[in-house]
Amino acid sequence: MTEQRPELPPAGAFGRVAVDGEEWHCRFAGDTVELLDGPAWESDAAAVGEARLHDCRLLAPAVPGKVVAVGLNYRAHADELAMAVQAEPILFMKPRTAVIGPGERIVLPARSSQVDYEAELVVVVGRRCKHVTPVEAADYVAGYACGNDVTARDLQRIDGQWTRAKSFDTFCPLGPWIVPGAPLAGARVSARLDGAEVQHGFVGDMIVTPLELLSFASGIMTLEPGDVLMTGTPPGVGPLAAGQTVTVSVDGVGALSNLVC
Repeated sequence: MTEQRPELPPAGAFGRVAVDGEEWHCRFAGDTVELLDGPAWESDAAAVGEARLHDCRLLAPAVPGKVVAVGLNYRAHADELAMAVQAEPILFMKPRTAVIGPGERIVLPARSSQVDYEAELVVVVGRRCKHVTPVEAADYVAGYACGNDVTARDLQRIDGQWTRAKSFDTFCPLGPWIVPGAPLAGARVSARLDGAEVQHGFVGDMIVTPLELLSFASGIMTLEPGDVLMTGTPPGVGPLAAGQTVTVSVDGVGALSNLVC
């Protein structure tokens, strides 16, 4: 496994790490990691130890019961796929078995000949959430992370719906941590392949805002703590090839890198 050694986490960041083969929820404080007995968004999560960041392996920062994602939430991305923007958000699901963390490998399935990256801002749910308004939605957010909605584009075209194309194991990298504050409208959402930028947009370019999406999804299904909501990808999606490293970045959040194999 190729490990990611990112910049120091921003103030207030939290997530999950492995230390000496044992997995922990944690809070980050510079190059020190405070190990917790539960998710940081739980008020009774207590510190049970400490480790150096250098000695930790970053894991997916949440273990979602479900991954809820939205399609075509950037108009320019809909245009590049020649798909019409709908009157309401198009939701789909990715299984939790697709989730991997920073430094883990995206595995290209043999049955697909075109697997694309899709850089996204991710909302992590912190409280049980049902039928909330956009104004109320902020109170149910644990924080924000980076995500890659990896997609078998050829299978998506064949099937005419998205479940198979989005659901292969390793097709949902999340990380590198969770930050509590919402990115600004001018925050850049981007993807790089082997260091070269191939995709970018801005949080403010979304057709439906993250909190509006959370409200919309909560009117359909109950969202549980740890669930994640992927908010859509900007224009510039394209194929991955074995041996490449894909990095998803969101200003103010962090950078999530994964090797493709």
